[in-house]
Amino acid sequence: MSREILKITGEDREHFLQGLVTNDVARLKDGLVYTAMLTPQGKYIADFFLVPDGEAILLDVDAALAKSLAQRLGMYKLRSKVAIAPAGLHLHRGLGTRPDGAFDDPRHEGLGWRAYRSEAQDDDTTDWAALRVALGVPETGAELGPDTFILEMGFERLHGVDFKKGCYVGQEVTARMKHKTELRKGLARITADAPLSAGDEILADGKPAGTVLSVAGTSALAYLRFDRAEKGLEAGGQALGFEKL
Repeated sequence: MSREILKITGEDREHFLQGLVTNDVARLKDGLVYTAMLTPQGKYIADFFLVPDGEAILLDVDAALAKSLAQRLGMYKLRSKVAIAPAGLHLHRGLGTRPDGAFDDPRHEGLGWRAYRSEAQDDDTTDWAALRVALGVPETGAELGPDTFILEMGFERLHGVDFKKGCYVGQEVTARMKHKTELRKGLARITADAPLSAGDEILADGKPAGTVLSVAGTSALAYLRFDRAEKGLEAGGQALGFEKL
């Protein structure tokens, strides 16, 4: 997956971001912050990492979302003393011992480390898609899209939302989902005896119950209606096992 690294500078950078994103920007003192930006209706716009970088904050986002995200951030800038520009850096990722200048991925300890370098990475052989499926981690364009509510996609489990930080765009809807409702739909890991296919409809006793999303052989992530997932799950003509994430 291609990533774009933006650089946010200016004396108001932390205060500016704090009112927009789902996580607490103050956590930058401890390393990477995984967070998202939402619509006022609480739906997904983009997920990204904020990265401490001296007198700046780097923003690590899917390249397909970078331009529109920068434009949306610019809409909120108003008189804030903030500038947003490409950083000219490349993402490096890996497992095992974290190199100097790298940061632990805050979503899950099994996701290793992330670093930001002036040169492109050419030594990464990790099957990140299979690892995401194994760990239950959603991705832009597969599990995460314009109709997504982030709590259904496990953002609390992935340390991507803070319920004590105060207001941000979409906060009211997200807090209501957390405190006043039980999630009836969301991310699950499914398994089968033969390879699965992304996009297949999942049925429960013949009724629509969800969709197969990211696939890694006979395992996959799926968007599932939990109230229909107790028995009789199938997709592509084969029976499924499932685990709520």
